[in-house]
Amino acid sequence: MELKRVVVTGLGALTPLGNTVPEFWDNIVNGVSGAGPITHFDATQFKTHFACEVKGFDANKFIDRKEARKMDLYTQYALAVAQEAIEDAGLDIENEDRTRIGVIFGAGIGGIHTFEKEVGDYYQHKENGPKFNPFFIPKMISDIAAGHISIKYGFHGPNFATCSACATSTNAIADAFNYIRLGKANVIVSGGSEAAVGAAGIGGFNAMHALSTRNDSPETASRPFSKSRDGFVMGEGGGCLILEEYEHAKARGAKIYAEVAGIGLSADAHHLTASHPEGLGAKLVMKNALEDAEMQPEEIDYINVHGTSTPVGDISEVKAIQEVFGDHAYKLNISSTKSMTGHLLGAAGAVEAIASILAIKNGIIPPTINHNEEDKDEEIDYNLNFTFNKAQKREVNAALSNTFGFGGHNACVIFKKYID
Repeated sequence: MELKRVVVTGLGALTPLGNTVPEFWDNIVNGVSGAGPITHFDATQFKTHFACEVKGFDANKFIDRKEARKMDLYTQYALAVAQEAIEDAGLDIENEDRTRIGVIFGAGIGGIHTFEKEVGDYYQHKENGPKFNPFFIPKMISDIAAGHISIKYGFHGPNFATCSACATSTNAIADAFNYIRLGKANVIVSGGSEAAVGAAGIGGFNAMHALSTRNDSPETASRPFSKSRDGFVMGEGGGCLILEEYEHAKARGAKIYAEVAGIGLSADAHHLTASHPEGLGAKLVMKNALEDAEMQPEEIDYINVHGTSTPVGDISEVKAIQEVFGDHAYKLNISSTKSMTGHLLGAAGAVEAIASILAIKNGIIPPTINHNEEDKDEEIDYNLNFTFNKAQKREVNAALSNTFGFGGHNACVIFKKYID
């Protein structure tokens, strides 16, 4: 069968750098850090006292006050970004065939705030017998955001959540792409959200020695590809993309940001939390994406890397890029927007996909901030263009976005400039 073309017609973002797509884009282009002292809970007893938190979020702008109480924060974030993306796409929902509109929206962790509170309350008061909120389970489970979006808008198409740790929302985009190009849906709301900045989230990642502990300088703590990197910075928020079958988008006169060219999936099959030191899974996922897109490495202009600012992960990803792209690796722009947003875990892929799409649309590569010349790692080839510290103007015809998750899950998506 002939596969259908898939395009992106709407974007929604809620990030530590802004609560809308324009705010987010303006701040990443200008190299702003979203990091600061944690305000969600008292972190003074923890190894890490800072994170990249969402600022000034008001759930009641998107959700009825009574309904919001039935949702974990990660679901509230999901509904906010879905609303922005759907409005941005200009979908006339009342006149659409809503059996052909789906929602594939994930979370790597889900309702950890709810779980922490409910279990904590139980153990604090267990002498009085078990007492749990009736919404405990539907607030906590990681599929419920996708369910809430479909319920709110009456979308009856494919509906489920992806969960692959930090690759979650790239997997959501990949699944949405596949369903549409196979003719199973006209439109799919895809992406992910996460809200894990809490005692359990920070404490758990601290116990693994995964987080930066640069408490004296939070805004410079995320420093991908620098020798002094000491772990990632926790972020939170959400990202949403409206993926649409090309002929359907064209028929309704939709604006088109970019075309989805191809996706790649792979596994490291190596370690619970560490990347393969030689980047084997990363190499495979990028090769798979290029093959799916029927593109050559030389056609990629920009890679939005996973780039978490971890000692092993950054090196293995660079090795993978050099092997896959060869001499062309030195003609690419590479950047880690996590240096500004922090690591949004299950939401990272969607937010970084938006950054990649806007790089294509606007001809601007967002930077990798927090690097200085005295902080070079001898294992990293600095002849590569990491777009350090300052955005660069460049025509971008195709961009590749990498996400790698605990468990060895790798997902990659390629976007290309839309041509009618």
